Amino acid sequence: MLSKKTKYGLKALAHLGAQKDRHPVQIADIAEQENISQKFLESILLSLRKAGFLGSKKGKGGGYYLLKTPEDILMTDVMRVLEGPISMVPCVSLNFYEPCDDCPDEASCAVNKLMLKVRDANLQVYRNTSLSDIIG
Repeated sequence: MLSKKTKYGLKALAHLGAQKDRHPVQIADIAEQENISQKFLESILLSLRKAGFLGSKKGKGGGYYLLKTPEDILMTDVMRVLEGPISMVPCVSLNFYEPCDDCPDEASCAVNKLMLKVRDANLQVYRNTSLSDIIG
């Protein structure tokens, strides 16, 4: 299940990506228009800024803005920043692999085989979807 952090992060990115002028948008405006707690949104936007998706400007006329075009922001990158590993179990993760404690043989594990298919399907969607694709 998608966490609220990721859901709200995607909504905020889409909101910023829909801005034609790419001027900074205040957190309060995003929070109000997207129905997100401002305090929670602050921490999400900070994570996205630290990851290089967003820039910020302080003071009058300040706020957050995209550093890249929406076409250049891939969902694989966003999901890994906000949600963590894309795979549902660590034994099929590409970037965060760990063997399962309770599995003596991954090659014959039914769960591993299923989760590989799920991971690959998710990656296919995320790799082929940019922020511009989800902006309404």
